[in-house]
Amino acid sequence: MLRLKKPKTATLIFSSGKMVCTGAKSEAEVNRAVNTIIRVLKKHGINIKSKPKVEIQNIVASANLKASVDLEKAARLLEGAMYEPEQFPGLIYRMSDPRVVLLIFSSGKIVCTGARKEEEVSVAVNKIYNLLRELDVLYI
Repeated sequence: MLRLKKPKTATLIFSSGKMVCTGAKSEAEVNRAVNTIIRVLKKHGINIKSKPKVEIQNIVASANLKASVDLEKAARLLEGAMYEPEQFPGLIYRMSDPRVVLLIFSSGKIVCTGARKEEEVSVAVNKIYNLLRELDVLYI
């Protein structure tokens, strides 16, 4: 494992040449981290045959709707939503387009997982905000 201070990331490097980089705050930071690691590896005599192909698998992002959410009502009205407060305090909503999973909390905080592009996070958060307003489950 290789940890970088700038950008603050941790990267697992496998003998196959594949790497898994975590902790980056943006797509640009991922690319900077990978380029820094390539320079470090080259400096230590490791032969890099080609330019690395960066493929983002999973973006985890948080958002704040700045409003309270009635999760009980939302669970009844949102098709496919899962809400079991005894198990987990948030509502789990699998959005089909973009294909992400949203964890929605009564405080209005959201965690979005599964996006492959930053743009998908924005689209998903805007879409759920509008949907929750339409369902009248947001209390501003």
